[in-house]
Amino acid sequence: MNKSVYGLLMSALAAAPFSSHAAIALDRTRAIFPGTEKSISLNISNENPQKPYLAQAWLEDGNRQKISSPFIVVPPLQRLEPGAKSAIRINALPAVASLPQDRESVFWFNVREVPPKSDKPNVMQVALQTRIKLFYRPQAIIPEKYSHWEEQLTFSRTDEGYRIDNPTPYYVTIISVTGNKDEGIAKDFQPLMIAPKSGERVKMKHYSTLYVMTINDFGGKPLTAFNCTKNDCRAEPK
Repeated sequence: MNKSVYGLLMSALAAAPFSSHAAIALDRTRAIFPGTEKSISLNISNENPQKPYLAQAWLEDGNRQKISSPFIVVPPLQRLEPGAKSAIRINALPAVASLPQDRESVFWFNVREVPPKSDKPNVMQVALQTRIKLFYRPQAIIPEKYSHWEEQLTFSRTDEGYRIDNPTPYYVTIISVTGNKDEGIAKDFQPLMIAPKSGERVKMKHYSTLYVMTINDFGGKPLTAFNCTKNDCRAEPK
């Protein structure tokens, strides 16, 4: 794109009214699909009190590629009137039996809002999209309610930080690791999700006690203390 055309485009964008307030809201920040169920429902609502919106929904695999199996989204497209609520159902197909049954599998649920056509000239409209993780949890590994499998993580010291091992069959998302329980979320820590029965290396300072913040099934952020010996850190049971 030559400079003159680029300059005109940027000027037009700067002059156009710009709205980025989400209208379609989802009722959760993550979803669990138990292997005991044939379907689950997610609730959505149109937060705009004046205009109808379309809600387009689909699933992606762990590589962010659209899929139509082993789950299907119903309906893939629906209209919500101003202030209205509705539901999106995720159904399991027979192919779900081909997923690992000794550990979780992760997918991505997406819902995109499609705004009505504006009746005003020179208005830029943005279709906002929400993406959350969908975990398929096989029947064989469904835990007791309020289980704390993050306590089974282990931290092993390395020259640059720690190796974090997850021996559980569940995905564990870590959003902060600090040396002070009152510090809150560490600004220099890059959140990560550790797959079942695997490990990751992180670069960070060494501490005598680690305070690890994770995300649980309900979107909560429990803080777990890990006491460290010379090379290893293990959780204090809750």
